[in-house]
This record gives sequence, C-alpha cells and structure tokens, in this order.
Amino acid sequence: MKAFARMPLNLQKMKVPRGIIYLIPERCKGCRLCLEFCPREVLQESTEINAKGYHFPEIAPGKDTNCIHCQFCTMICPEFAIFTEEIED
Repeated sequence: MKAFARMPLNLQKMKVPRGIIYLIPERCKGCRLCLEFCPREVLQESTEINAKGYHFPEIAPGKDTNCIHCQFCTMICPEFAIFTEEIED
C-alpha cells in the first residue's frame, strides 16, 4: 500500500455512504450497463429471465451491504429499471 505524504485531518470523521438497491426486473432489457459501471461489483446477472426474455441484474451473494450509493446504476440505466437510496447509519 502506498503511503501518502499528507492525510486529511478529519479522516476519522468521514463516513462511507451506504445504499440499498431497488430493482424493477420487468423494465430491464439486459444491457448490463449497471453491472459494468458498479464500482463495488455489487450486481451480477441473474439466471432468471423477465417477461421480455432478458436476464436482469441481481445483488451478488454476500454483497448486499456493499453499495455506496454512488448512483452510477441509476444514471446509466436507459430503462429506469434500477435505483438506489441512501441508508442512514
């Protein structure tokens, strides 16, 4: 790990944001953009298919608390099939 010359004075006061992911499988068209852009790799492709015949995203096993509420998935989804909400600790 690289050592930094300077550290923020309030580093201990900083909190990592947490989020919860909501999926609407019937809207998904299987573009996989949410999977590709998730910085914490919280999502994976489901083995199930929706009514349109596409594999929709699902939360990967063991990663249900890894969402940092960056909202990349919300911004990138062309079908508005996924969104996040921040969880207050």
